[in-house]
Amino acid sequence: MAEAAARHELYTQQQWAHQRAERAERNAERLEREIQAQAASAAASESLAELHYVDSLSGSVQSICKAPIASLDCMADLGSTTEQLCAKLQAAAVKESVDRVSSAAQSPSLTSGLRYRNLGKSGLRVSNIGLATWTTYNTAINEEQLDAVVTAAYNAGINLFDLTEGPQSSEQAETQLGAILKRKNWKRVSYSVITKIHWHYKSEERGLSRKHIIESVRSSVARLELDYIDIVLIQKADPMCPLEEVVRAMDFLVSEGLIMYWGTAKWSPIDVTEMYTACRQLNCSTPILEQSEYHMLCREKVEIYMPELYNKIGVGLMAWSPLAMGLLPSFKDSLRSRSSNRTKASSISWNQDDRKPPSKENNEPLTARNTKEILFSISLIADRLGCSLVQLCIAWTLKNESVQCLLLGAATTHQFYHALHGLQLLPKLNSNVMAELERILDNKPVRPPMVSTLAMR
Repeated sequence: MAEAAARHELYTQQQWAHQRAERAERNAERLEREIQAQAASAAASESLAELHYVDSLSGSVQSICKAPIASLDCMADLGSTTEQLCAKLQAAAVKESVDRVSSAAQSPSLTSGLRYRNLGKSGLRVSNIGLATWTTYNTAINEEQLDAVVTAAYNAGINLFDLTEGPQSSEQAETQLGAILKRKNWKRVSYSVITKIHWHYKSEERGLSRKHIIESVRSSVARLELDYIDIVLIQKADPMCPLEEVVRAMDFLVSEGLIMYWGTAKWSPIDVTEMYTACRQLNCSTPILEQSEYHMLCREKVEIYMPELYNKIGVGLMAWSPLAMGLLPSFKDSLRSRSSNRTKASSISWNQDDRKPPSKENNEPLTARNTKEILFSISLIADRLGCSLVQLCIAWTLKNESVQCLLLGAATTHQFYHALHGLQLLPKLNSNVMAELERILDNKPVRPPMVSTLAMR
């Protein structure tokens, strides 16, 4: 029994050893197959990479081989083509330079000291210098001189042309300026035109009626040969016409597209305020500017009341006559004579109402003598600053920040450029120079004291 058990145990151990050996052999074979498979895959990837490299290299060689080889005939053709190309480029460069010069001549260029400001609190921006009709549009000036002055002003950067001189001369000025603008063919957005509605008690066009306002504007548009007028000014207030009629007539013109903006001329601050109030009550377009006389001898309205109107109701200021209607001696030859100025002032009434006769106080010799003494002292300051009396007066007027635009007139281009150079004098008018001018003028306006109604009772 013991022997049988020993033999059985030995047989069992032999079977287990044999199974372990077979298992080890199978594991070794599987491991060898895996190693061979890995080696085969690595070899395949290397061969594939080499194949791609060879393909790319062959493609590059083919592309290189396909490049054309220039012959002598081709090189000759290439040289002639290059010469033609250079000639074309030179011709294009010359044409471009000519076009640039012509466009520069046609387009306005900014003058030193020229600034663009909004009129009142509107969005219309104009140059601080405008070309006026005081001496420009005149029967004694031929069309060539007029064309030269208008062109010089436009090329200098001035984009405002004023036609508000008188009822008869303004019609002639509108016709002349309309012909010039049509001949020049400038862009309509590059300039603004101002005209005025005139009325007199002694003429057929009496008062500011709706009929007169609308007919006057339509006639001006026809004479100017334009689609619309930028700004229309109402000459003087009419006490015989209701403000509501005037306001509705101007609002009708704005809504019809005949005018863009409107304003007043030679109105008192009280009348301007009442007009603005009526516009607000009727929900109509409001005036944007007041045109007033302003120079060294006339300062009260502009320096006291106009800043208040601008801050409260947004009415701007356009000044005219910076040279006191040509009464300055140095400007006597370039403008009309002094006698013609007096006749013009009495006929069109720059400083007086047509209904009132001229007072004798304005012609006193003492006043004229004092004016000559003041102008002589100011001319000495102008000599010290290296400018003329005309340029000093223009610079002094523009020194006031309330003046958004100043109207200048000239009969020739020489007079125009001489007056325009007054802009370059503004930096020289420092506080010391202005104080010296104030001491010589001695006419700084002062607001009158408030009068208490309780104290008068």
